[in-house]
Amino acid sequence: MEEAKLSKKDVRKSWFNWFMFAQSNYNYERLQAVAFAHAMLPIIKKLYPKDKEKQKDGITRHMSFFNTEPICGSVIHGVTVAMEEERAKGQPITDEAFNGIKTGLMGPLAGVGDTLTQGVITPIMLAICIGITNNNNIAGPIIFLIAQFVIMTGISYNMWFNGYKYGRRAVEEIMSGGKINRVIEAASLLGTMVMGGLVGRFIPLEFYLNFKLGGGSIFNLQYDLLDKLMPGLIPLILTLIVLHYVRKGTSPIRLMGALILFGIITGCMGIF
Repeated sequence: MEEAKLSKKDVRKSWFNWFMFAQSNYNYERLQAVAFAHAMLPIIKKLYPKDKEKQKDGITRHMSFFNTEPICGSVIHGVTVAMEEERAKGQPITDEAFNGIKTGLMGPLAGVGDTLTQGVITPIMLAICIGITNNNNIAGPIIFLIAQFVIMTGISYNMWFNGYKYGRRAVEEIMSGGKINRVIEAASLLGTMVMGGLVGRFIPLEFYLNFKLGGGSIFNLQYDLLDKLMPGLIPLILTLIVLHYVRKGTSPIRLMGALILFGIITGCMGIF
């Protein structure tokens, strides 16, 4: 059996697909999964050129939920490409291994990427170019567009290829030492911790119920009781309820519809 090999052109084509189409096909169930699978298409075709079933399986395993900052997050794709290459060579890398690596890295890299690209680079470039534009100089917006493109392209390209370069070495070392299960477990735990930490921040669910007590004082169920017991308790309970129904196989679309209806009814009643 001929050993599967990827050329730099193959990896570059995969990066180009992601860079151009990373945010072109979001959906609420999988977010960037379609773009991820599209980026992996040249890799899968090159590694399994005559096996249509393996090509289908390869694309399917990259259709799982994925969401990260698309510039710095490119390192995840580079590592994934390296893992696909090793799998094609016969290494026992499971679908769970891919999901574990992606899930574990996408949250932290989204935080790093958003901070770097949106919190540092873009504001600095805007400050410089707005200053130029305020002097009635048309060069300001032109410089901004060119600089943003060059900087973001450079970061994305280097992150992708470094992920592939060093990820490949890491995969070879891990597989030779039999450490893959520990890596999958650690990455999955990291992803779970990150997602859990976001629950309280992005689910601002609070009780609006107030009770009048003696002496004209007001007792607020949320601030005077629940927050003292455990801040974020209501978002946690809601998340656990949703998780319960997901595990039972309830459709995410039905769950979102139920949550919207729940929000409308309880909001009109002044409960939440």
